[in-house]
This record gives sequence, C-alpha cells and structure tokens, in this order.
Amino acid sequence: MLVGCVALKALSSTHGEIKSMHIASSARGLGIGGKLVEHTLSTARGRGYNRISLETGSTEPFAPARRLYERHGFRQCPPFADYIEDGFSMCMTREL
Repeated sequence: MLVGCVALKALSSTHGEIKSMHIASSARGLGIGGKLVEHTLSTARGRGYNRISLETGSTEPFAPARRLYERHGFRQCPPFADYIEDGFSMCMTREL
C-alpha cells in the first residue's frame, strides 16, 4: 500500500527542490512525512547539494506542511527558480 511519495528536482549541481510531497490522508499523523523529508535530505546530500528549497501553500490548509518543514530546518525565503510572489504560496529553504 502506497502511503506517501516525494519528488526531488535538481535546480543546479548544488541546489535541489522538493518538488512534490504527498501523504495519503489515511496515513497522516504517523510520522511518514518526517521520514520522507529525512530521506529526501539524505538523498540531496548524496547528490552534493548544499541547499534544498521548496514551494508550498501559504493558506491554512497547508499549515501542517509548513510546520513539518520548519521542524526539519526550513525557513521562509524569497521566491526561487521560476516562482513569483502571489499571496497563495510560500517558498522555504535550508542549507545542508
């Protein structure tokens, strides 16, 4: 049974992006999101990235995701790559 997935995209040889992460609603609250973030950070380090960034929603339904990323050291940052300020999204980043 698939309960979660994550995608890691190369932005450069030293910068990666968590492009997508999703946990099945039936599996939320079980620590799977944290395990996926930890695995993704480990994979990013293995690729030689020194920074990893992401874009998530800025509205209330995305608050749990933002808290998850903050617990793993991500902080809000200006838009990166092709993202723009739009009031509905938030960019986050952390150094590895």
